[in-house]
Amino acid sequence: MRHIKQILLLIAIFFSLSTTYASDEHASESEEVFDPLVMIDHHIADSHEWHVISFTKSNGEEVHISMPLPVIVFYNGHLNIFMSSAFHHGEKVVKKGDDYFKLYHEKIYVTDEAGTIHYDEDHNVLNEKPWDFSITKNVGSMFLSAVLLLLLFIGAARRYGSEPKAPKGLQSFLEPLILFVRDDIGIAQIGKEKYERYMPYLLTVFFFIWINNLIGLVPFFPGGSNLTGNISVTMFLAIVTFLITNINGTKSYWGHIFWMPGVPVPIRILLSGIEFIGILTKPFALMIRLMANITAGHIIILSLFSLIFVMKSVAIAPVSILMSLMMFMLELLVAALQAYIFTLLSALFIGMAVHEEEH
Repeated sequence: MRHIKQILLLIAIFFSLSTTYASDEHASESEEVFDPLVMIDHHIADSHEWHVISFTKSNGEEVHISMPLPVIVFYNGHLNIFMSSAFHHGEKVVKKGDDYFKLYHEKIYVTDEAGTIHYDEDHNVLNEKPWDFSITKNVGSMFLSAVLLLLLFIGAARRYGSEPKAPKGLQSFLEPLILFVRDDIGIAQIGKEKYERYMPYLLTVFFFIWINNLIGLVPFFPGGSNLTGNISVTMFLAIVTFLITNINGTKSYWGHIFWMPGVPVPIRILLSGIEFIGILTKPFALMIRLMANITAGHIIILSLFSLIFVMKSVAIAPVSILMSLMMFMLELLVAALQAYIFTLLSALFIGMAVHEEEH
């Protein structure tokens, strides 16, 4: 019961900070106006600063504390590096040389000295965008997960030396998970003869996705990012699986795709086109599945908690918090499940490609 109360408190603090930020940015004219879409978009989108905490002073002044992140932009042949605090939450224009940069809806644009944003008839921004290599919140979260991975596995690996030792501490937690990935994913899908070659990738992608899913569920700094809900990240992971699968594909694998044995020639031509499309749809499905499931979890939890402010009633608070807590617990399961599914499907695709046909 004590742990449940602590989790409820953390969730309440997290969402109260969220709504405070949203009301400050978009409801300055009336404190009663609350737009859940703005708040949800703020939390699932990437950012050039890492929000730490927000609070209101006794005099009504709202204070937002954020950790600035490095901004790295390339424009007009010049590389400019500065901290995101220079934008002052998008209120100021940053001058670098003869160029002016403005942060607008978490995207950096080239503007004039006044920071003017130009639009077309569909309200799309017409300003030029520099090449943006900034360390955003998602990138920072990725670095954090990489450090955690190194600490976990280097610490566990030190227990393995020339003499076998019984699992202890961190090693006793990681070893069953590693054996699970090896036996139930690697060997089961690829086979005993070839699975070892692909285990480094399978283990890395499993723990990378799982840890980042968990970081995204932490309702306070340095958590709250949506790295695995970012389509650029899931696309890169899917492309890596795609390359490993097709580079290591056997002659039999490619033969069954482009010239199936035992099939009439007209049917072969038709099926080869369908099979080629299938090569591309597999990584696409991996990319969308992971991104959609993780992002949907964040949206549902935020939406449930927003009911309190949308309905403007404290009476709905117990139901809203309870439902949010239930979804939060479910997301802990989904965090591991999505890491398992992505790794399993990657191993399945690799196993299909490296399988040698027996005659």
